[in-house]
Amino acid sequence: MSNTQARVPLKARPVSFSWDGTPLHWVPGDPLTTHTINVLHLLLPAGERWFVRVYQQALPLIRDDRLREDVIGFIGQEAVHSQAHDEVLPHLRGLGLDPTPYTAQVDWFFEKLLGDRTLPPGRPRRWWLLERVALIAAIEHYTAFLGNWVLNAGELDRRGADPTMLDLLRWHGAEEVEHRSVAFELFTHLDGSYRRRVRTWATAFTALVFLWQRGTRFFLANDPTLTDGKATFKDFHDRGRQGLLPGTGDMLRSIPRYLSRAYHPSQEGDTEQALAYLAASPAATAAERRAA
Repeated sequence: MSNTQARVPLKARPVSFSWDGTPLHWVPGDPLTTHTINVLHLLLPAGERWFVRVYQQALPLIRDDRLREDVIGFIGQEAVHSQAHDEVLPHLRGLGLDPTPYTAQVDWFFEKLLGDRTLPPGRPRRWWLLERVALIAAIEHYTAFLGNWVLNAGELDRRGADPTMLDLLRWHGAEEVEHRSVAFELFTHLDGSYRRRVRTWATAFTALVFLWQRGTRFFLANDPTLTDGKATFKDFHDRGRQGLLPGTGDMLRSIPRYLSRAYHPSQEGDTEQALAYLAASPAATAAERRAA
């Protein structure tokens, strides 16, 4: 693991993707793996728009110039992530799989349940902001975990997964590894309470598991090519053992790492690997050429 290179300022890479040649089952012959990963396209647009709104509210409270610069870079990257995944949804509709009923539930979760509230200024308003900053830190632990996994998920290549979808996932995953420390450091800067970290981790982990399995089941049940779109925990576990999804054991071992008092996100992933992928990603390099 290598995280010792010189600090590189975070920057948004305005990527774009063409989905014309991407099939419904972009992992050939494996709708379960395809749709489990496809849940990202349902969760991330609303979730990352929510990240941006919360962090814009937190910016005036930041007293460290370097951290403020990182948070601004984080906001820019998350805004592009949201847009890139959002653009997959019309392609899915064109293939006969309309995600609107599920995305409406996700929008409610982030915009209503976790959205802004009419609270008196002072401690109540700050409490709600800090709760959400801590939730984002917990969620970012798992986005970095997933980013590191997809950068190393060679089995997807061996199974012939669609290269455009893999580039989207790995470009996004690499940026999650690149900025993995920002959310935790912002939480530590503004609060850092261990009790809040544990409490919000439990909330974030429960919500992610619930939303992810619900999204996968929604996709499988509404896939127009499937007659019996169901899956069991064993199916997910087996895909993890094959390297097509994150392994169950790896996900469980990620829990005590985050809950350790000595935790820091720099312990997760490989920054040099992430930057190397971003230097080679077809979408990211095309964005660099357009910017130049």
